[in-house]
Amino acid sequence: MSESSLVRELPRRLLAWYSRERRDLPWRRTRDPYRIWLAEVMLQQTRVDAVIPYYRRFLSRFPTLTALAAAPLEEVLWAWAGLGYYARARNLHAAARRVVAEHGGRVPRDLEELRALPGVGRYTAGAVLSIAFDVPAPVLDGNVARVLARLLRLRGDIRAAATQRRLWRVAEQLIPSGRAGDFNQAMMELGALVCTPARPRCPRCPAARLCGAFLHGEQEELPRKARRGPVPHFDVGVGLVWRRGRVLIARRPPSGLLGGLWEFPGGKREEGEPLEETVRREVREEVGLEIGRLSPLVICQHAYSHFRVTLHAFECRAPRGRARPLACEAVRWVRPADLAAYPFPAGSRGILRRIGGGAAAAR
Repeated sequence: MSESSLVRELPRRLLAWYSRERRDLPWRRTRDPYRIWLAEVMLQQTRVDAVIPYYRRFLSRFPTLTALAAAPLEEVLWAWAGLGYYARARNLHAAARRVVAEHGGRVPRDLEELRALPGVGRYTAGAVLSIAFDVPAPVLDGNVARVLARLLRLRGDIRAAATQRRLWRVAEQLIPSGRAGDFNQAMMELGALVCTPARPRCPRCPAARLCGAFLHGEQEELPRKARRGPVPHFDVGVGLVWRRGRVLIARRPPSGLLGGLWEFPGGKREEGEPLEETVRREVREEVGLEIGRLSPLVICQHAYSHFRVTLHAFECRAPRGRARPLACEAVRWVRPADLAAYPFPAGSRGILRRIGGGAAAAR
C-alpha cells in the first residue's frame, strides 16, 4: 500500500481499535507531563509489568517534578535501584533541575526546548508533547518502527540511517489532527500487543489489510536487522574488605555506566591475571588499601544491554591504612544491616544477599 493510502486509512482504523483494546496503565490516567515523562523514561528498554511498581513507588517519593528536582541524586538513585540503565535516572534528575531553574518548573511545550534537556531525545520529546499536550509530534520507538516497517514492507536494515529517516517522516505524516497522543499510544500499543517481534497476531490486527508484509506473507521476516557480533563477557573481581564488623563500599563517579551508585571495590580481570590479584590491584587503585589473605565468597552472573559479567566476590581484610577515594567518588565503612540505605546496581544482589544487605539492590 502507498504511503498516501496509509495516511488516509490507518489513523481511523487504529484509533477505533485503541479505544476498545487499550490497556489500563497508570500513566494513561493523567495528562501531567511530568508523570508521562517519567513513564516514558522508565519504559525505555524495560517491560511494562516491571515498570509499574517502580513508577508507583517513585511517584510516592517524588510526586512532582519540583520534588524530584529538590531531592539529592543519591536519593533518586536509591528509588531507581534495580530498574537498571541508571543514566536514565541521572538525566531525569538533571533535567528536572533545569526545568525548575530555567522554565519555572513547567515542562516546555516546545519540541526544541524539551529536547535540549538532559536525556531527552526525539522519541521522548514526541511522546511527552503529544500525550500531555496533543502536540502533533511523532514517536518512533522499537514498537512503532516494527509496525511501520511491516506496513510499508521495508526490506532493508531497519537500523540504517536512511530507513530511520523515512520511518520518522511517515510517523509524522500519519498523525491525525487533534488526536496526536491517542494515535501515538495506539501505534505503541499495536506493536506491544499485536505486531510483536515474533509470531505477530495478524488476525487481530486492525491494519492487516493495509499491511504490505502481511499481504505478501512476510510478517515473520520483517523488519530485518543487521546481525550483531557476539556479546562480550568480562570476569570481574570484587573485594569485600572488612574492618571491625564493617564492610567498605565505594561510590562510582557520577557519569558513565552505573554512575553514582555504590559498589564493593573491584574491576575487570586483566588477561592472564589470577582473580585474587585482580581484587588486590583494584582495591589498591580504587581506595588505596593493601589487603591480606582472600577467601572466595560467591560468584554471580549478570547481563547488561551489550555485555555480560561474572562477579567473583572475595572476602578480605585490610588491617592498616586509610581508605581514600582514588578512582571513585567516595568511600564508606558500613555495617551489613545498613547497606539497604545505599543504592547498589542489580548485579550486586547476590553479594548483598550473602552478607545480609540484599534489600539495597532489590528495591
